[in-house]
Amino acid sequence: MDINVYLKEISSWLLSHGVRILLIIVLALIALKAAKILARRLFSVVQRRKDDIEFQKRTETLGSVIRHFFNIIIIIVATIMVMGEVGIAIGPVLTAAGVVGLSVGIGAQGLVKDFISGFFILFEDQIRVGDVIEIAGKDGVVEKINLRMTILRDMSGNVHYIPNGQINLVTNKTKDYSYFLLEIGIAYREDVDEVFDVIKGVDEALRSDPDYHDDIFEPIEIFGLDKFGDSSVIIKARTKTKPGKQWRVAREFNRRLKIKFDEKNIEIPFPHLTLFLGKDKQSEAPPLNVVIQAKDKPSGL
Repeated sequence: MDINVYLKEISSWLLSHGVRILLIIVLALIALKAAKILARRLFSVVQRRKDDIEFQKRTETLGSVIRHFFNIIIIIVATIMVMGEVGIAIGPVLTAAGVVGLSVGIGAQGLVKDFISGFFILFEDQIRVGDVIEIAGKDGVVEKINLRMTILRDMSGNVHYIPNGQINLVTNKTKDYSYFLLEIGIAYREDVDEVFDVIKGVDEALRSDPDYHDDIFEPIEIFGLDKFGDSSVIIKARTKTKPGKQWRVAREFNRRLKIKFDEKNIEIPFPHLTLFLGKDKQSEAPPLNVVIQAKDKPSGL
């Protein structure tokens, strides 16, 4: 075939398919740029509405994930359109890609589950860095959270790496506000109403203390006499605090309450053992034989 014919066919192809391919590429680049600018502006507006560093970090992470997701979609669509213009049959390619994707998906389903779970944990704002949580049977402070895993450090300093896909239940102990729960045991002979007044007095003094005033949201809530124990009656109460401050406030409250109980001679009972010998048929208690064994004295004394 004459070279001129080849050149004519190439020119014809470039004028038709080539222009369309170029247009597809240009539009894809514009779409990628527009998605980046739109996502940046959107999340910038969201971040300005809330002056919270951790919220801003979470927003940046989610923004990056969403932006990359749309970038992948745009690139895939553009690639399919270019393949159609080149003349490559899309059906077999999609079938092969589906088989490969299925194989990879089966092998990496744990990783995919981690990423999906991590996305929703971040999106729903379930936990943040610095929260005290219980997760997968472990308690600790959240040191880092990303799409792949959540990292906790417990009270002993141990670091736990928990894949997000294994998280079924999260207990956040420092979300919005916290409570510390009190179960105070007093002797049966004590005046319960007097003890209520003492508890309220300790709470009022603690809330008036500048070191603790900002940590306590509300006056103590006394539920009342909750139950009768083996050696004491139990009074239940709770105090609403800033998230994460419940343990600090509880320790100081307990210290002050113990001091006040000592001042007023209010007994905090501990378990006692009473030995009852019983009586015989004549209603007389049998004698109790006690054997006292002296220790051997050192020789020469």
